[in-house]
Amino acid sequence: MTELKLFSSRKRPLKPLVEAALNNELRLLEAGIQRTKLRLQAFENQHGFSTDEFVQRYENNKLGETLDFDEWIGESRLLARLQEKADTLREINLIDN
Repeated sequence: MTELKLFSSRKRPLKPLVEAALNNELRLLEAGIQRTKLRLQAFENQHGFSTDEFVQRYENNKLGETLDFDEWIGESRLLARLQEKADTLREINLIDN
């Protein structure tokens, strides 16, 4: 568990401001996740196999090097990073002291 304390010299409460910023960031991440999923679906439709199958083949060097495959693996890795960040934001609990 990680804890973070924020202090401000202003009298305005920080919690609503931080909640709004976190919610906005989560919305942006979720939009990115949806765009990335659409790109992955396009690759799957184009090549006729799932991203999971593609990643397995790619990591086992069973596919040739192409720009298309480089983009596909990049999108797959991007999705994982976006989902990890979104999951982290969803787990944040703001506590008033």
